[in-house]
Amino acid sequence: MANWTFLTNHALVLLCIADDPEARLRDIAASLKMTERSAFGIVTDLVEAGYVVKEKDGRRNRYHIQAHLPLPDPAGRERTVGEILALLVGTGPNGADPNGAAPNGAGPGSTGPGGAGPGGAGPAGPAGGTGPAGGTG
Repeated sequence: MANWTFLTNHALVLLCIADDPEARLRDIAASLKMTERSAFGIVTDLVEAGYVVKEKDGRRNRYHIQAHLPLPDPAGRERTVGEILALLVGTGPNGADPNGAAPNGAGPGSTGPGGAGPGGAGPAGPAGGTGPAGGTG
């Protein structure tokens, strides 16, 4: 069996965040078979780059993917993060599920999941399009 994957750890963490809005860092780390410290570092990278916005929710952190942003590599500048997430999780255009329902906050100029998060479009999550979340570091 191969020891490599097509997606980077950053992309895998972004997929975890898009998939489970209640995931904590330890949940992300366990699902990807990495340390919590590695998951924290990757989430920090994504937050500092502006692809994820961190919001305090009580004692936990909630993360909102900025799906409208272009990919960071030059070859992918024509595509947004949301378009790639939609492709990887099997949703339709603009993050809509295959039945045509738009996810929370997926429209251009919306403000995060359900329109409640700060800046940018919400995540292109799986059917239903729930937004991202993470735990405390």
